[in-house]
Amino acid sequence: MKIDELRNLQPQVFERFESILAQNKLNHAYLFTGNFASFDMAQTIAKSRFCQDKKGVWPCGECRACRLIAEEDFSDVIVVRPQNQIIKTERVRELLKNFSQSGVEGNEQVFIICEAEKMHINAANSLLKVIEEPQSEVYIFLLTSDENLILPTIKSRTQVFHFPKNESDLSSMLENAGMLKDQASLLAAFSQTLEEAESLQSSQFFFDLVGLSQRFVELCLSRNDMAFLQVAKLTSLLDDKKKQDQAFRILEILFYQQIQTALGRTCLDGLFHARKMWQANVSFQNALEYMVLQSIERG
Repeated sequence: MKIDELRNLQPQVFERFESILAQNKLNHAYLFTGNFASFDMAQTIAKSRFCQDKKGVWPCGECRACRLIAEEDFSDVIVVRPQNQIIKTERVRELLKNFSQSGVEGNEQVFIICEAEKMHINAANSLLKVIEEPQSEVYIFLLTSDENLILPTIKSRTQVFHFPKNESDLSSMLENAGMLKDQASLLAAFSQTLEEAESLQSSQFFFDLVGLSQRFVELCLSRNDMAFLQVAKLTSLLDDKKKQDQAFRILEILFYQQIQTALGRTCLDGLFHARKMWQANVSFQNALEYMVLQSIERG
């Protein structure tokens, strides 16, 4: 991600770290909570430690170190992600061995731990010892979508930074990448992470689903019985739970746009109930058909 894009997406966080880097007061451990550009910020800070041609405090993005860090192939910047939904104790212990050694490229090392809430409790406790008493020039970035899932003793020993979604700037960024304004706006509202937005902006399936969902919403709001047939069309496109969840999220956005009308509010309430039914293992089609029936009757 370019520096200007990061600045636009997280202006307050960006400004704070600009000051921290300028004063050379980078802390040894940070907790980044919220998925919106938090990894990009951690990786950008890592680049700033090794960049060979910095622009002020920020990395150039083009030198050997910057390119290798972006490719996650730089020896002194390690990225850890869960495997099978867990970060095992053995993996963290491997890192601990590196903590006590000097870097290969220099005296510093950076460790970025994604989805840190998925660390095994023993792994988290092992990491705590290093956070409390770092043995070398080590910088640790713990990334999580929910800080409440992080071990309290770790959270209390890190500096916490929040990464809320900047929907307006994300929409502008997507437009600048070539998307139509309405599509960019909906995708910005839908996406829970920057990575999700970037992966979906060229997804034909996603925008086919958006089109069918928009038609379904139109039929519901006009109290047209054809909404039942549209449920079948939607269902035919959604052959697994992940896709069905996407449909519910899209429909929530579309109905919320009509919340100023009584029928819009009725449909939105019905959708929430349908989602609960679906989560209780009622089929997607049956849950949505029930929602249509109830909305028509109440409308």
